[in-house]
Amino acid sequence: MNPSLLVLANLPEAAAHTARYAAALGQPLGLRLALLHCYLYPALLEPALVEAVAEQLDRNEAETMAALHALARRLPVPAEVAEAGGLLEDDVATAIRRYQPLLLAMGLGPNQGLLDELLRGQVLPVLRATGRPVLLVPAAATAPAPPRRVLVAADGEPFALAASSRALDELVKSWAAEYTVAHIDLSGELPGTKGPRALADVRASKLLPPATPLALYEVAGQAPAAGVLQAAADTQADLLVLIARPRSFLGALFHRSVTAEVLRHAPLPVLLLPAAG
Repeated sequence: MNPSLLVLANLPEAAAHTARYAAALGQPLGLRLALLHCYLYPALLEPALVEAVAEQLDRNEAETMAALHALARRLPVPAEVAEAGGLLEDDVATAIRRYQPLLLAMGLGPNQGLLDELLRGQVLPVLRATGRPVLLVPAAATAPAPPRRVLVAADGEPFALAASSRALDELVKSWAAEYTVAHIDLSGELPGTKGPRALADVRASKLLPPATPLALYEVAGQAPAAGVLQAAADTQADLLVLIARPRSFLGALFHRSVTAEVLRHAPLPVLLLPAAG
């Protein structure tokens, strides 16, 4: 089966934007899309309301599925819609076995409480359980197009990419983007000590082809999340890449709270790439 991109289409307000962005990423390679909608039936506290509420939920679900099928027909790449109604992690695992996606894509709405819930309850468990790269697309992201300026945030510690991350090599090559490595200097070391090290770590990871030009952008005197966002703005990046380390999720510098803080304010898509254990 040809590789695909799997879009988790559980937020109606974000599904269309995320699907169009994922289609733009995969279009240079002709990758197909799978739009997975998980029917998450809520617990009903009032048994007397079960029938009425269930009917309304069924109508809403039918409307959602009709909208997703219409969206799939409008996308510039082949796309299909899959519906599931079990546990999210199980549904995603089943979809991964079926579609063999290179990455999972999820949209982020403007609701901050919902964002935290998605990170804690859906994104992190799916990332850990599947080991697949995860692309998070905020509502503020610009019009869908392959990235032209990619910022890779590095914490100055060596890393090796997991096999699932290395499988993105052809997709990454197809973007023909400019790449910058951002290093947020919290070490207090002499200027220019850890930044070149971070640059060398990214090159040694083979995230990019060996001949790819790499620029270095260093930020000092900023908190990690603020420094990453400043680097993204200053370099006019249209995609941010973070390395997801297995034990501490994103290492000593980019731990969960920093990642959540970046996602709360990032106006650009963020790609989480699992590192090897």
